[in-house]
Amino acid sequence: MEVTFTLDLQGRGAAAWMLGSFVVVFLATRLVVRLIRAGKGPFRNQSVGGVHLHHLVWGIFGMLIAGVGEFTYRPEPPWQYVLAALFGAGAALALDEFALWLHLSDVYWEREGRLSVDAVFVVGALMALLVLGANPFDPDTGDGVVVLVATIVVNGLLAIVALAKGRFLLGLLGFLVPVVALVGAVRLARPTSPWARRRYPEGSSKDLRARRRFPEQDRRRWDAVVDAVAGRPNAPTDDPPGPDPAPREQEGAR
Repeated sequence: MEVTFTLDLQGRGAAAWMLGSFVVVFLATRLVVRLIRAGKGPFRNQSVGGVHLHHLVWGIFGMLIAGVGEFTYRPEPPWQYVLAALFGAGAALALDEFALWLHLSDVYWEREGRLSVDAVFVVGALMALLVLGANPFDPDTGDGVVVLVATIVVNGLLAIVALAKGRFLLGLLGFLVPVVALVGAVRLARPTSPWARRRYPEGSSKDLRARRRFPEQDRRRWDAVVDAVAGRPNAPTDDPPGPDPAPREQEGAR
């Protein structure tokens, strides 16, 4: 099934509000948390009963309210655009802490936390495709429901394989563009990906090819871009883990 560009102007308008809100809220959030980390400005961490309240909580609430409002009332503009903007803002707040709900640990300022920025960039690209009118699974193509469902299932599996290979951009974009999912699924996996760890034994030909294909300096270039947008992660430590410290305000907490 080919990618079509059939979203109507109203749908593209809602997508534009969603994308705009997503970008603005993400950049504003990163600015605020960097100021908190540096101890500058009027912003402080939020807590309820001594429990730190992460901003992903507000993001989840925002997406829930927007989803319920859209599915229940199906409003016309301008309220449709208000819900779209609320959903985009909620998505930005939630995905900015994507690494936290993936690792079930506060890794926001650790190296693992960079995955949150990767996720934000990829989802932003998906939203941009919607603004352009991309609608790869158009039910009015005349191919029938069976072909449509089969295409969605196969494409979803290919996208999951691409994600497992560490091809995050190709995998997530592949949910909207079938050909992209196929490309990501058949390409060589990144050496640090779950696919490579399970299927590329250390020292094997595929392991060596993957390490040549994705040298460490390429990641450092991307890290420089992420640092400019999101701030530098904490320096790694080789200290052995000790007992959990008493609750206190840690450097770089939000």
